[in-house]
Amino acid sequence: MDIYQTRNTIKATGKTLADMPLRVVYYARVSTEKDEQLNSLNNQQAYYENFITANDNWQLVGRYIDEGLSAITTTKRENFHTMIADAKSGNFDFVITKEISRFARNTLDSIQFTRELLNSGVAVWFQQDSINTIDDDSEMRLAIMSSLAQEESRKLSSRIRFGHSQAIKNGVVMGNSRIYGYDKDNGKLVINENEADMVRLIYSLYATGDYSTPKIEKILFEKGYRNFKGGAINRNVLRNIIPNPKYKGYYCGNKVKVVDMFTKKQKFLAEDEWELYKDHDKVPPIVGEELWEKANSVFAARSEAIKSRRTSYKTGNLFTGKIVCAEHNTPFYMKARKIRKDDDSVTWVCSHRIKNGKDSCETYGIKEKELVEILTEVLSGLSSSVNDICDKYLHYLKTANSGADFESDIKTVESSIAKINDKKDKLLELNIEGRLTNAEFEKRNNACNDELHAKEQELKQLHKKRDGRADQNKNILKFKNELLGYFSSNQQELTPGIVNTFVDKIYVTPSDEDNQTMQLKICLNTGDSTESTVRRSGYTIKKMIEAQERQMAGSL
Repeated sequence: MDIYQTRNTIKATGKTLADMPLRVVYYARVSTEKDEQLNSLNNQQAYYENFITANDNWQLVGRYIDEGLSAITTTKRENFHTMIADAKSGNFDFVITKEISRFARNTLDSIQFTRELLNSGVAVWFQQDSINTIDDDSEMRLAIMSSLAQEESRKLSSRIRFGHSQAIKNGVVMGNSRIYGYDKDNGKLVINENEADMVRLIYSLYATGDYSTPKIEKILFEKGYRNFKGGAINRNVLRNIIPNPKYKGYYCGNKVKVVDMFTKKQKFLAEDEWELYKDHDKVPPIVGEELWEKANSVFAARSEAIKSRRTSYKTGNLFTGKIVCAEHNTPFYMKARKIRKDDDSVTWVCSHRIKNGKDSCETYGIKEKELVEILTEVLSGLSSSVNDICDKYLHYLKTANSGADFESDIKTVESSIAKINDKKDKLLELNIEGRLTNAEFEKRNNACNDELHAKEQELKQLHKKRDGRADQNKNILKFKNELLGYFSSNQQELTPGIVNTFVDKIYVTPSDEDNQTMQLKICLNTGDSTESTVRRSGYTIKKMIEAQERQMAGSL
């Protein structure tokens, strides 16, 4: 249709589009897939079929329908975009739709697409809004009506967010029921024992430190565990399961905030902004807190190592996140020419040197085989004094919390929280009585909320520290068992689990002017440390002396 000519004809003759021979289509949409909405869609279809075919001047040439999709944006409305493409191809002249809110609740989208249609010779009639884009003033009226629809959408979104927020505060478990190990029932989680066995296996394997998520993925598949669609439970799912506090019986909500209702852009909130607390009634635990914490300790160490190395964690990488350049405080990366178990070409190199060139750091590569020999020798020296080592470790842990009276501090903070809540109640009473304006009430109440949030976070940290100290004796027993298990083994083979148990960090420092040796400071989790030396050739000083002694003995 020639829009310019049609407008002139309407002005000159007083005719309407109903009097002109046109190829007509209609667009219909509902925002949900509920039965009542789909019935509404059927009614819309029947109405437009009859309405268009009843006009002898019009020819029904198409229908475009989207089901169960929001109109806040047009991004995912497939048939809507098909209609726009068909219009540009000249397939029809006129679109009829119920109202602007069916077309788009975004002002920009409404104007953009009606302009595109007009440029293609297609007019749009929004029946209930009495707007036809063939009219000269239609864009102004469309902008006003679209803005109203957009504002209504914003208010609806705000009401939904408020409802979610209140539900979270009331401890209602949000989200769908597709969480492994649980079924959802009336806002609570109920353990699904068939899936819970799989979850327990995941935590048990991962907490040892000897299994990566790819290995666990393979084990689960071999044992017959499948995802909700019948496929393998992949490593990304495992990485979501392991840090989820629900599995140890903690309610967890308010993790994500939608920052733009049109783009649906989300912001993942920091952990201290979550609603997180123990609630075995609504969220029964599948694994114990001790196992959960151990698995997440491994998870955190590996995650940090992956971030610094920008590569995947492999269980064969014994020293990931453990070796540090003392000069630049940067981790060492693993480099290898070949990946073979018996290969001795695996070398650890300072990441600063890798990124900035060899002249940027005086350290050089250390062969993993040599590190294993050094660490094995260090651990062998501990074998005769396991009990003494455990006593040192216990003293080290206690020293970290020395002087802390957690119970007294907890009572003090709880008292402060009670006082703040009393203050909030008094402010509300004053506001209701009219002795405090709404603006002043909001200002003071917000200040109380900020103070309350800070105290609640302080209380959470105190509980965490207190519970951590209560578990110290258990940790010592575990540490002792790890030691005894390692030293009772004939092979005494180093694994990532053993290294994580004993080693905190290994600091590397060049130790002479010609850069032929480096000093290793091996810091243990007992609080002790020991030192060793490596040469550029890859031999320890000890090996070098042994070689010289053998040479001298042979010459005698």
